[in-house]
Amino acid sequence: MNLDAQLDRIVAARDRSNMQPTIDALEPLYQAHPENPRVLYEIGGAYDTDGQEEKAANFYERALAHGLSGDLLRRCYLQYGSTLRNIGRVEESLAVFRTARQTFPDSPSLATFQAVTMHAAGRPDDAIATLLQVIAEHVTTADIDRYKPAILGNAAYIRDLQ
Repeated sequence: MNLDAQLDRIVAARDRSNMQPTIDALEPLYQAHPENPRVLYEIGGAYDTDGQEEKAANFYERALAHGLSGDLLRRCYLQYGSTLRNIGRVEESLAVFRTARQTFPDSPSLATFQAVTMHAAGRPDDAIATLLQVIAEHVTTADIDRYKPAILGNAAYIRDLQ
C-alpha cells in the first residue's frame, strides 16, 4: 500500500474523542518519512485534535517548510493559524491567515477562521465585516441573494469604522 493510501486509511479510521490510536498509527510513518509534508501535516492534525497544540504547531510549521501544496496546504494554513491563536500567538496567527488568504483568496473557511483570529486580536469590526463578506459571497439562498448589496455595503461600512 502506498503512503497516501496508508494515510487515507489512518485518517478515515480516527476517533476524534480518542486520538491516541491515530497518533500511534502515524508515528511509524513519521519515523519512516520525517520530511514528507503530508505525513507532517497529518500527524500535526492528530496532535492538534488531541489537544497537544504546541506539538501540532511544530508539525504544521515543518509541513509548510517541506512543500505542502494544494488543498492540504489550504487546510494546514487554517489549522496552523487556528492553533497559533489558541496558544496565544495571535499576531503570528494573523500573519498565517494573511498568507493563506493571498494564496487561497476564495476560501470561505480561511476567511471565517481569519475572522475568529481578528476577533481574538481585538479587531471585532474587521471580524464582523469579514464574516459579512463571506456570507454575501458564499451563501446562496434567495433571502441572502436579495440583500447581497446591503450586506456588502454594511461590511464596507463596518470595516471603515476604525
